[in-house]
Amino acid sequence: MRSFSNLWFWIALAVVWSSTSHWVLGVPFDMISRAKRVGGQPAIDLEDLTRVNVNRLLYIGRLSGLWILGFSCFILSGLIVLGFFYDMEFAQALFCLGFPMSLVGLLSLSTARLIESEGFEAAVIHKRLMRHRLYTQMIGTIAIFCTALWGMYQNLSIGPLGG
Repeated sequence: MRSFSNLWFWIALAVVWSSTSHWVLGVPFDMISRAKRVGGQPAIDLEDLTRVNVNRLLYIGRLSGLWILGFSCFILSGLIVLGFFYDMEFAQALFCLGFPMSLVGLLSLSTARLIESEGFEAAVIHKRLMRHRLYTQMIGTIAIFCTALWGMYQNLSIGPLGG
């Protein structure tokens, strides 16, 4: 159950953050760029897709947000205990993936609420989605850096034979 010395973990980490940065509130980044650059039908498509995703996200958050929050806190707390108190590396790796993604989830809810309150015009949507993507990339950069530091510390402290 060694995770930080496994190439697949690092590939999964890169894929998770790459796709999280590309899909901004469920809207692909190339659609955001094209809507800003071209306007017209791509801007209308951006408004429609953003409206659908924002309404969907807010509906889920309002309907079962407390349950999702409680379950997420339970899972993350369990990963902290298993990973850092019982020294289970697989739980540490899952925590390094899950905790920053939970921050992105909270950021997504906040951005969706702001877009709903400000309206679904293309200029407002573009500004909010680009800011959301920037914050997501900042969280991802910090998370990858901290994960790399912790993973290399684990790899160097355990030794070449795993024990």
